Amino acid sequence: MNLVIDVGNSFVKLAVFNNDDLVEKRIIAIEAILDQIATLGAKYEIDKTIISSVGEIEKNVLDYIHRNFDVMVLSTVTKLPFLNLYKTPSTLGIDRIALVSAAVSQFPNKNALIIDAGTCITYDFITADTKYLGGAISPGIRMRYRSLNDLTANLPLLETEEPENLIGNSTNSAIHSGVVNGILREIDGLIEEYRLKYPDLTVILTGGDANFLSKQLKSSIFANSNFLLQGLNYILKFNSN
Repeated sequence: MNLVIDVGNSFVKLAVFNNDDLVEKRIIAIEAILDQIATLGAKYEIDKTIISSVGEIEKNVLDYIHRNFDVMVLSTVTKLPFLNLYKTPSTLGIDRIALVSAAVSQFPNKNALIIDAGTCITYDFITADTKYLGGAISPGIRMRYRSLNDLTANLPLLETEEPENLIGNSTNSAIHSGVVNGILREIDGLIEEYRLKYPDLTVILTGGDANFLSKQLKSSIFANSNFLLQGLNYILKFNSN
């Protein structure tokens, strides 16, 4: 079995895979990572482990993982299942690397656009012959709500909410309409632009806001909240062969 460790800025995802099957997933606070990894290590017979980290991991945690598991740490120099044509490959986020790898694994020989709706919204495109060309990065939902509050004197900070109407008839409803409809039109518009160039495009939506957005989008998409974890597992398998 494989143990996948995805360390974000505020929380950690732990996943155990038996080949391609997700056996268990835990989302935990970063402070609990050592205890949770030890628990999973005692519960399952772990063969290999992969770590993906955009957040900070304390040295004692890394030392424990290296002592107790056969570990691969994902980086921009890791062997990947696609040709990376990004002009600045050393700056490509490892979370985006994992998402593109998942697309190669689950949608082989397909032009694929992976949209990760999290703190930022990232768009990553890979061709049917596994050439990664790049994509786009824009502010996510919470970033947009917060920027309206942070960068103005009088606009309130609101919780994410599906707008009731296109036309907001109060400050709050106008903010909801602007933020949410703006993101929906952005995503639908970019998908349409990609499909003009690649008519057989496969679109995958993932990330923390995927469920909130997927039911409101006009475009046909695959929503998969575990896509990044599946990509990390595939990279681990790819490097184990």
